Amino acid sequence: MRGIRAAYIGAKRATASGNAGATGSKYKGCQGKKKDLSYLSCIKYRIGKMGKPKGEKKGKSAINEVVTREYTVNLHKRLHSVGFKKRAPRAIKEIRKFAEKQMGTPDVRIDTRLNKQLWSKGIRNVPFRIRVRLSRRRNDDEDSANKLFTLVTFVPVATFKGLQTENVDAGQE
Repeated sequence: MRGIRAAYIGAKRATASGNAGATGSKYKGCQGKKKDLSYLSCIKYRIGKMGKPKGEKKGKSAINEVVTREYTVNLHKRLHSVGFKKRAPRAIKEIRKFAEKQMGTPDVRIDTRLNKQLWSKGIRNVPFRIRVRLSRRRNDDEDSANKLFTLVTFVPVATFKGLQTENVDAGQE
């Protein structure tokens, strides 16, 4: 920390005398990286640089695996302050967004039974929660841009109490 504080004081003296460095950053150790850094952001930048070891390789991404999971989606919080005539269409969009985030595939396909369940009480009265099964699958189309897609299907449950996200075996589908 002593070196950073000395750099800060030295930079203050340099800016007072008029030579702030070639790149415009006034703090020593942050020159050439970012322009006009404050003292705290310079410290955060340098500490962040110090903590990263070089040459470590990342493991293989699990996004390319074919997997099936069951989730409970809380539509009530996602449809808060949405107008009556837009609730069911927005619920479809929110489920699509949820599946895209959880499975990491931009291609999301929603089953017709799930669509019927969302629309069962009309456009206004969408169910508060819904249990869905997200299946990441391989795309058979050769001309498709995405290798994988997500299929979202409806899972009927009696109650949502105590349910958690579960991995589903391929044999149970």
